[in-house]
Amino acid sequence: MYALAAVPAILLGAPLLALLWRLPWTDLTDALTSEAATSALGLSLVTSVIATGLCVVFGLPLAWALAVGRGMPTRVVRAFCLLPIVLPPVVGGVALLLAFGRRGLVGQWFDGAGVQLPFTTAGVVLAQAFVALPFFVLSVEAALRQLDEEFAEVAQVHGASPFRAFTAVTLPSIGPAIAAGAVLAWARALGEFGATVTFAGSLQGRTQTLPLAVYDLLERDPADAVVLSALLVVIAVAVLVALRDRWFSIFRSAEP
Repeated sequence: MYALAAVPAILLGAPLLALLWRLPWTDLTDALTSEAATSALGLSLVTSVIATGLCVVFGLPLAWALAVGRGMPTRVVRAFCLLPIVLPPVVGGVALLLAFGRRGLVGQWFDGAGVQLPFTTAGVVLAQAFVALPFFVLSVEAALRQLDEEFAEVAQVHGASPFRAFTAVTLPSIGPAIAAGAVLAWARALGEFGATVTFAGSLQGRTQTLPLAVYDLLERDPADAVVLSALLVVIAVAVLVALRDRWFSIFRSAEP
């Protein structure tokens, strides 16, 4: 069993070790302060934070609706919510183009109002929010399903409105889940590549995020690409360590 377990361990660990092995330790500062790196890092941080904010604002009501809802309509909505997790990101980008492109299902109305989303910074935010939203929704929904509803009911018995009970009792109780879901969504938004490059392109300073910069530098400057890749790995490891076993409870509590 140990010998068989070593095979996937090597499969998962060897690429990361190879990344550290090829990391140009003496040129780290120059690589991280290059124009392409700083531009991509700054854009990634801004867009991923905005996308995370959108996930929190709109994902919280959706998570509540999925937690309290029953029946086939709720299952259908949950299936659509889970879809970006299993959908190839490039396919998600194509779907975004068909929906929010200049001639898309919804995008034609935006274009008529003078608002363009594809190949803009706003398009980057939209693509990141599209792939990150399920992680936040599942985290909060799992916490809501595990929450004891008696506390909110007691608050309503003592005169609190349902909205007041939700904001004063329920939200503080699921605060850790909201924070964990936000961190998961941020990490996913920061590392998004496929949907972003398909829907927003890779224009330096405008739509080229950190993962896109890695792909672009891989041909022109492989050493800098390795440094930026290592930076993304460090961020991912930090998120994994911070959240620990949080995602196990998320997916275990989600209704199939």
